[in-house]
Amino acid sequence: MRLTKRTVEGLELKSDSYFIWDADVKGFGVRIYPSGKRSYVIQYRAGKRTRRMTLGQHGPLTTDDARKLAKLQLGCVARGEDPSAERQHRQQAPTITALCDRFLREYVAHHCKPRTYESYEGILRIHVKPKLGAYLIADVKRSDVAALHLGMTYAPYQANRVLMVLSKMFNMAEDWGLREEGTNPTRRIKKYREQERKRYLSDEEQYRLGREFDAALADGSESTYVVAAFKLLMLTGCRRNEIATLKWRSVHYNHLDLPDSKTGRRRIPLPRAAYDILMSLPRREGNPYVILGLTADGHLTDLERPWFRIRTRANLADVRIHDLRHTYASVAMQNGTDPFTLKEILGHKNLSTTLRYAHLSDDTVQKAAGQIANRLAATLGNVE
Repeated sequence: MRLTKRTVEGLELKSDSYFIWDADVKGFGVRIYPSGKRSYVIQYRAGKRTRRMTLGQHGPLTTDDARKLAKLQLGCVARGEDPSAERQHRQQAPTITALCDRFLREYVAHHCKPRTYESYEGILRIHVKPKLGAYLIADVKRSDVAALHLGMTYAPYQANRVLMVLSKMFNMAEDWGLREEGTNPTRRIKKYREQERKRYLSDEEQYRLGREFDAALADGSESTYVVAAFKLLMLTGCRRNEIATLKWRSVHYNHLDLPDSKTGRRRIPLPRAAYDILMSLPRREGNPYVILGLTADGHLTDLERPWFRIRTRANLADVRIHDLRHTYASVAMQNGTDPFTLKEILGHKNLSTTLRYAHLSDDTVQKAAGQIANRLAATLGNVE
């Protein structure tokens, strides 16, 4: 029969479901269930298999609309497509949540440092999964990522980190065949401007900080390990974690041999002043670490709170721990250390990173600018 609203609603109910096929459109029909529900379907051949796909339930979907949809889908079949298989594939396709877990498990865990893993895991858990987790991998568009990025204007630095992690993750999705090549949705999304911090301790500030180190030791407000850690950071230019997790087996008379730093194995020059500090530190039997913590076999894990107390006493509220490394690089450049040598000392992979760290201090820049201006002014004064 020709399916119409009246004929479909007039079909009798039976103990089992059954089909009635439309007389006008071959392969278009309606399925009647014992419960009274009626659903429109199409049936077709795909290769040697018979496929059947539900179009929608009668009521929300009218008979005329169902016929139009059936013609559209059967037209796809005529072009060699298989709409039922494509729907099943989409329904079974992994979501962004599954991609996040695979990215961490199969890529980050094997190619990144543990601290990087923790950072990526936090970004995906806090920012990506709540917003995009339910999306199918192939369905995420640039507009979806742009909306996530735009929603983090309150934290521009973190927003850019999220964009960076997503870019890597979608590149891996393409490599794994989960997205078409060249469809990374993070492309052409402009990052927020990040203002580079130029903070270096002047000679007077370094002196002030040194006095507070001595005062903290004298009054017992900080342990010898805390003060030693900060002094070593200043004297070696090391990263915080490189000193905090330093083991005695890595300490030699004129160098530190780090087997697994941020940039891989590193050999760090050890000046005599830093070596003397290391040799003055008490050791704990069974504990391999230099900067001892509260546990019997662990290292100091919290340098932020001691640093806050010391910098407050030294009236250096805007100075971060990492600025001690900046200061080391600045002093090195002022003393004539060439960037290539400094790159090796600091353990940078790229020279451009070293040049960003090794800006001259504002006092030096001001002094140089004054000398240039004085010479030009003297010359101009002789012009008639």
